[in-house]
Amino acid sequence: MYLISIVGPTAIGKTALAIQLSKQFNTHIISADSRQFYKEISIGTAKPSDDELKAAPHHFISNKSISETYSAGDFERDALMKIEELFKEHNVMILVGGSGLYVNAVLEGLHDMPSVDQVTRNGIIELYKAEGIEALQNKLKAIDEDRLNAIDKMNPQRLMRAIEIALLSKETFGELKQQQKKVRPFKIIKIGLNTDRQKLYDRINQRVDLMLNAGLLNECQSVYESRNHYALQTVGYTEIFDFFEGKHDLNKATELIKQHTRNYAKRQLTWFRRDPDTAWFEPDNDKEILKHIKSLMKQ
Repeated sequence: MYLISIVGPTAIGKTALAIQLSKQFNTHIISADSRQFYKEISIGTAKPSDDELKAAPHHFISNKSISETYSAGDFERDALMKIEELFKEHNVMILVGGSGLYVNAVLEGLHDMPSVDQVTRNGIIELYKAEGIEALQNKLKAIDEDRLNAIDKMNPQRLMRAIEIALLSKETFGELKQQQKKVRPFKIIKIGLNTDRQKLYDRINQRVDLMLNAGLLNECQSVYESRNHYALQTVGYTEIFDFFEGKHDLNKATELIKQHTRNYAKRQLTWFRRDPDTAWFEPDNDKEILKHIKSLMKQ
């Protein structure tokens, strides 16, 4: 049994490749994009279109509400159960996503993370409301700088959860990384997509424009009352919420979304490039990727 993992920066074309491979191997796709879990937000999270969802069976898309907390540990448990179920009928499975921690949860496993008490969580949320994202960054840096360097520093949701873990965990992020990886009952093939930096940035900028044309403002308005939920403390939403509150105009919000998404893509690449087992390809290079996968399956 083989699990093919497809990673890479946002807007690089992971979904298109996953669909092509799912057709080739007549199998299902496990989404490891932590923002696409939530059913209320689709445009700003770049979920697969209706046609793409019809083209291949997808799992873990729109399966949660923004009012729910869904951790990487929860995803590890649920995804492995679904993969085990699907492997009864399929010899190959596709895992795709740009959320490094959630991908790693499936491929390598996570160590038990402490559950947070509401007092601690409320205190962190109040810190963010009062002093902004820089205060979260500084707090995490002070207690566990390695953990700060391993996550998306511009994502308040990730920062707040990381602070929770750092405050309650007995081990630092670096110590956890040194612990042995969990053994999975399937073989893993790792594919990475990337391209020239300017091409990637052009893709990102174009995607943001398409999101706005597709109704991102209306989507943000529909969830504005829930803006303090963790699921909405993320790029594409916080900038528009600030626009609604008069902190900047729409042009500035648009430029900030593009800038923050480009920054996020850089951090994604830093994360994924650390894995020497990942084979990297240009997007839209399906034939070479398939050739590589089949060669590994023959070994």
